[in-house]
Amino acid sequence: MTAIISIIPILLLFILMLGFKMAGHKSAFLTLIVTIALAAIVAPAMQFTPEGFNTIGVGWAFVEGTLKAVFPILIIILMAIFSYNVLVESKEIEVIKAQFTSLSDDDGITVLMLVWGFGGLLEGMAGFGTAVAIPAAILISLGYKPMFSALVALIANTVATGFGAVGVPVITLCNEIAATGSADPALISEVASKCILQLSLLFFILPFIILTITNHSKGAIVKNIFLSLWVGGISVVVQYFVAHFLGAETPAIIGSIAAIIAILIYAKLFTRKKETADKSSFTISQSLRAWSVYGFILVFILLSGPLFPDINAFLKTHLVTKIALPIYPDGKFFSFAWIGNGGLMLFLGTIAGGLTQRLSLRRLFVILAKTTVNLKKTMITIISLVAMASVMSYSGMIVEIAKGLVLITGDYYPLVAPLIGAIGTFVTGSDTSSNILFAKLQANVAHQLGYADPNWLVAANTTGATGGKMISPQSIAIATASCDMQGKDGEILKSAIPYALLYIVVGGLMVYFAA
Repeated sequence: MTAIISIIPILLLFILMLGFKMAGHKSAFLTLIVTIALAAIVAPAMQFTPEGFNTIGVGWAFVEGTLKAVFPILIIILMAIFSYNVLVESKEIEVIKAQFTSLSDDDGITVLMLVWGFGGLLEGMAGFGTAVAIPAAILISLGYKPMFSALVALIANTVATGFGAVGVPVITLCNEIAATGSADPALISEVASKCILQLSLLFFILPFIILTITNHSKGAIVKNIFLSLWVGGISVVVQYFVAHFLGAETPAIIGSIAAIIAILIYAKLFTRKKETADKSSFTISQSLRAWSVYGFILVFILLSGPLFPDINAFLKTHLVTKIALPIYPDGKFFSFAWIGNGGLMLFLGTIAGGLTQRLSLRRLFVILAKTTVNLKKTMITIISLVAMASVMSYSGMIVEIAKGLVLITGDYYPLVAPLIGAIGTFVTGSDTSSNILFAKLQANVAHQLGYADPNWLVAANTTGATGGKMISPQSIAIATASCDMQGKDGEILKSAIPYALLYIVVGGLMVYFAA
């Protein structure tokens, strides 16, 4: 019964978005109100809330969720779309469009390059929705339909998310199960490698789905299969060896670069360049100027990341705001590094690139202001969803859902272990948050089932969490914002659900049979 009560917010969100076709910001806000009521009234009455959690605690959970939504999620989303709008204003997006469209006469090459290659690279470096927002916006500028652009960007932004933002989700997962609270590199590499193995089939399936959505004609089937095997094979092999030997920080980054190279090789060998009326080529300086926004973003993100530990340590320890919320135990803070976050790196890269593209500083800030105003509905959606996740987490609702699944499935639990991770990401919008919620639960169940290697089930949480990312309302909200589809959240969610279900089923079968 507690699990049934706890799952009401998730079901309500689906019903409002799919059944009533309600706009995302309205659906999220109403679901937040219901969640607060359940946590403040029903959960204490049924006695499944943690000790000491009360109505005031619900309020502070809402405050924490709001802070998490703004710092850094909304800031990163805002800056990602700002970077694209700068390219539009400077008209350098036309150069990028021309370079993509001249790559091949095959639309599948263009789409796969953007969402799987470039999108995976953005996810590995920055995370937090950049890999949905930027590729989807570029696809629309190339003439693809908004719904198509949103869907393929969401499908592609899955396997890479386990290693997004320089490996934070898997590193966090390992820290949660480490006895000392800080995992050693060997454990991180082991769990990261297991995640890749569990996801291995999806490295082939997802590119095929993306290519088939792009071109579903009978004549394209053989080509789609071959290209999927080629790009998927390169991706999974490179990511596995990087995870095994280097850890969780760079599989998505290096794997995506390898995928980009693989796609370029395929395009060079097996496709023709698209015949266009404008056959003009671009000089190196023109190309560098056009790509300067993303080039500077890449430089700033890499410089601020763990690849440069001295810079990273400085940024993470200076100008850091710490807030001791009453809901936290002693010694825990909500913290935000003002100079050590991905949003600032996106902002600096965009400003530097915009200046390089001959836009004035005043014009750049006008673009930023307009972008902020246009995202007002997305802001309501994200704040409502992240606050809802915090309330569900602190009130014990998410754990109750997971416990219910454990009781129902018994020895078949490994089949649904990824589903628990997916539920965590669906509710919280974050692979990292899902791992924080359920890492210990997965480890405990593995011990109860007598698993010789409990880390296999622990890794399954991230396997499922990456699939949940595809239909997370937060991801949907980012897609609607970047594709200018305000109010169409339900339509995007409906189109993505079948692929997310397939993803989670494949993940569950891999966890169960490959153990």
